[in-house]
Amino acid sequence: MTGKELIIKCLNHEELERVPWIPYTGVHIGSLKNYDATSLLKSKEKLLECLLLTNELYSPDGQPVIFDLQIEAEILGCELLWAEKAPPTVKAHPLANDKDAYKNYSLPKKTDGRIPLILDVMKEMKNKVGDKTALYGLITGPFTLVSHLRGTDIFMDMYDEPEYVKALLNCATDVACIMSNYYIEAGMDVIGAVDPLVSQISPDSFEEFLLEPYKRLFAHIRTKKAYSSFFVCGDATKNIELMCKTDPDCLSIDENIDMVGAKKVTDKYNKVISGNINLTVALLFGTQQDCQQIAVDRMDQMGKKNFILAPGCDMPYDTPKENLIAIAQSVENPTAIKKALENYTKADLNIEVVLPDYANLKNPLIEVLTIDSESCAACGYMKAAADNVQKHLKGSINIDVIEHKIMLPENVVRLGKLGVSNLPAMMLNGKLIYSSIIPNQKELESKIREIAK
Repeated sequence: MTGKELIIKCLNHEELERVPWIPYTGVHIGSLKNYDATSLLKSKEKLLECLLLTNELYSPDGQPVIFDLQIEAEILGCELLWAEKAPPTVKAHPLANDKDAYKNYSLPKKTDGRIPLILDVMKEMKNKVGDKTALYGLITGPFTLVSHLRGTDIFMDMYDEPEYVKALLNCATDVACIMSNYYIEAGMDVIGAVDPLVSQISPDSFEEFLLEPYKRLFAHIRTKKAYSSFFVCGDATKNIELMCKTDPDCLSIDENIDMVGAKKVTDKYNKVISGNINLTVALLFGTQQDCQQIAVDRMDQMGKKNFILAPGCDMPYDTPKENLIAIAQSVENPTAIKKALENYTKADLNIEVVLPDYANLKNPLIEVLTIDSESCAACGYMKAAADNVQKHLKGSINIDVIEHKIMLPENVVRLGKLGVSNLPAMMLNGKLIYSSIIPNQKELESKIREIAK
């Protein structure tokens, strides 16, 4: 049985001979040929070369062609900031100053932006590996897309102008549907709607704003004879059941979520669940044995029905390829790997971290704890919320803002000392004030004014 057949049987809710495996290799694949992220994402030749090498090295059953949540935003007028080891980020939001400009938008065409490059690579991948590997086309989810267009103001809009937000989401869902069409026509078997900001809103807000748009999107994908996956980063535990109610074929989740608990919910709705190998502690900083242990543990916990093993999200650029090869080996022969791990003990990170003297700070201190605000959309908007309030209060209250990225091993230790388990998070003078919820400016200002009295 090919990997593609295995993925399709899984998405059709069949009991499998083994667990399928999808490495979410975004810009990481550039590291295999020493291509930086910017050149990788702008070159058909480099992207295709690295994708084919990834297919050879990591033995994937399913494989994304590109993992970049700024493709649609760039076409719709967002200015991007490009990076060496991460996908681009949005640095200018066209609806921040002209909130109704979306009324003049037209749907993306196949000739717009980087779409021609992406479609060419998808067709080439379909030709070369599409008979054995299920190919994933990843689109930007509607809520993340409107956040790119409007900026952090979208979180205030949800309270102040809900009908405006619904109109924006309707527009973004139209974009998602047309992008799905293009990717399916290019040979993609599964369309993944990647919407990291879903984890940053309450169930009430999800039900009010996202339930119907996502129902429409997944129903549309189904009419095109393709499968769908609802991909969310961060602690979306509170929204898992509502995500199921939008009727995708699969939910993809990250390490912030208790996967065993989440599967009880997804099984209730007969949905596949995918994830949630740790991006940093295991994949980036761990050993091959660390990764193999997590892989066999997940497979034992989750069983061989309605489960796909995968990283929790897009992997860091510098993830050692050996760790992914080790996971592929675990999937192909879990019995032998378990035997090899009998005497395995995980080593601790031997790093000393000193926390600030929170009782004697000169200024209020906001610490933003992230995966990386340059590569994680939810993290980027959490950091932006802190930066915006710092600018707004400058002159009346001076605030210090520091970001701690867990892409650095010392910050993995820091999170443990602070007792923070879910990202992104925000601390004020050493106290956790927001976890997997992006604050609106009024709320955050109020908290800062309170401690600055």
